[in-house]
Amino acid sequence: MSIAILIVLALGILGGMYMPMEIAAFLDEASSFMLLILLFSVGIDLGLNRQVFSQVRQLGFRILLIPLGVILGSLCGGAIAALITQMHFKEGMAITAGLGWYSLSGIILTNAGNPVGGTISFLSNVFREMLTFILIPFLVKYLNSYSAIAPAGATAMDTTLGMISKHTDGKTAVIAFMSGITCTLLVPVLIQFFL
Repeated sequence: MSIAILIVLALGILGGMYMPMEIAAFLDEASSFMLLILLFSVGIDLGLNRQVFSQVRQLGFRILLIPLGVILGSLCGGAIAALITQMHFKEGMAITAGLGWYSLSGIILTNAGNPVGGTISFLSNVFREMLTFILIPFLVKYLNSYSAIAPAGATAMDTTLGMISKHTDGKTAVIAFMSGITCTLLVPVLIQFFL
């Protein structure tokens, strides 16, 4: 499946290079609609497994440990990247505080007067999402199902949820969804904090 994702992505990049802009606007609307269909189908899959929600309820507040780990890991990565690239520490942290939400993080940084940081944030979060699609099967196979949630960051509630659901179980998918929601809610706060 990972090879198929890479091939489709490469074909999409090639197609995008030669595509008229009128079609690109249509594809943006179509991809949003397909994302809704994907989330609906994942919801049906979760709803069919009645034990999942009782298992998640038993976890209680411990369910917040995964998004906390995702956030802290991402910020540590931003701090290390800032040191390596000799970027300002707060800028590195603001860039990685996007947690995979590339459309918002790039805009916030650009609007704050840092177009270079906005571009870097956009690209790093796009690459994070693409790597997540590739890494999930390997993380589940060689580590455990919960490790598939971490690279997804905020996208665990939408674009990468289907992949997580496919390669894990219903309980992990619900935890991933909750982690994605938590990360998504905190992205604007974290980015503004580090600006």
